[in-house]
Amino acid sequence: MERTNVRSEKKTAERHRSGARKDPGGKPITNEILTSIPEGEYDLIRPDLEFVQLGSHHILHEQGEKIEFAYFFNQGLASLVVLTSDGRSVEVAIVGHEGVVGTPLAVGLHRGPYRAIMQIPGAAVRVKSDILEERLSETPELRLVLNRYVLVQGLQIAQIAACNRLHEIEQRLARWLLMCQDRVDSDFLPVTHEFLAQMLGTGRPSVSLAAGMLQRAGIIENLRGTVKILNRKELEAAACECYRAIQHFNRSLSQREANTD
Repeated sequence: MERTNVRSEKKTAERHRSGARKDPGGKPITNEILTSIPEGEYDLIRPDLEFVQLGSHHILHEQGEKIEFAYFFNQGLASLVVLTSDGRSVEVAIVGHEGVVGTPLAVGLHRGPYRAIMQIPGAAVRVKSDILEERLSETPELRLVLNRYVLVQGLQIAQIAACNRLHEIEQRLARWLLMCQDRVDSDFLPVTHEFLAQMLGTGRPSVSLAAGMLQRAGIIENLRGTVKILNRKELEAAACECYRAIQHFNRSLSQREANTD
């Protein structure tokens, strides 16, 4: 299956790269942006990187407030979330080891249009926003990769907006679980139905009903505070075409980065 081969190749490449890229404390770097840039550019930014361990629901930056740091994930998962004045929220994008939180900095903006919040705990390296902006003038390949990531993330946001408006909750849940697993590389996703409801912009009963349908079909198993994926192929079949469209965007970015190695 193509998906399995892509994941295997990706893990192999990350293991190879992690031996060559370390943060200032000697910890391996597996973030795909930082492993894709030339060695000379990485050497320029490496002293500015700070290792951080990020817990679940940790807020990286608030909607409309100044962005203090850019975060390059090695593990874990963050959501970009739109908040409304009545307290409701909906997820518009997710970020894992393929990307960075703090993309407005790449185009000279200093405030985030969304809240960035950790969904699944993990490790990252972060760099202060003003230092990153200085380094981008010295690292043209990093600037190019970040600009491409901004574009791909924008396409992801547009696709998710269409998905939330046009598709049924079961399809949207399947799409979200697939996107999450792609970034976590695990069959166990530590998320609650309540949190899923917030991310999908719907009520918890709707999420629980959709999750129950997927469980009865033998596709997932709902555990306490965790969703286990049992049948990846059937989960892909249950998702709408938005997942495949988003995969196409991400694949085009990964192919471009691979060609620069």
